[in-house]
Amino acid sequence: MITKGDLLDQERKLAQSGIGDLFDGVEIVSDKSPVVYARVFHAYGADPGATMMVGNSMKSDVVPAIEVGAWGVYVPHGLVWELEHAEAPNNHPRFREISDLGDLSGLVAEITS
Repeated sequence: MITKGDLLDQERKLAQSGIGDLFDGVEIVSDKSPVVYARVFHAYGADPGATMMVGNSMKSDVVPAIEVGAWGVYVPHGLVWELEHAEAPNNHPRFREISDLGDLSGLVAEITS
């Protein structure tokens, strides 16, 4: 899992979510960029082509993940911080958009079949 923000705040949110044990590792970074994604994937021995970044920021979650070869899944949120705006890579084969996280398992099944 790669998340961006204040270390203590992100650790608190992860602990409260109860999903921390579902991940082999958690990286809390100050910026999400292609360089950061590539570094984290390399550190964990992860093939970018077999990874997926799911998030509500086109700029920080989706686009940089796609740029290093991962899947980028956009989950729209009503509030988008202007600094996080980026154009959707609609024609990219590794871009998907889902309406909510409940659709994620179906998308993963579709992609991996």
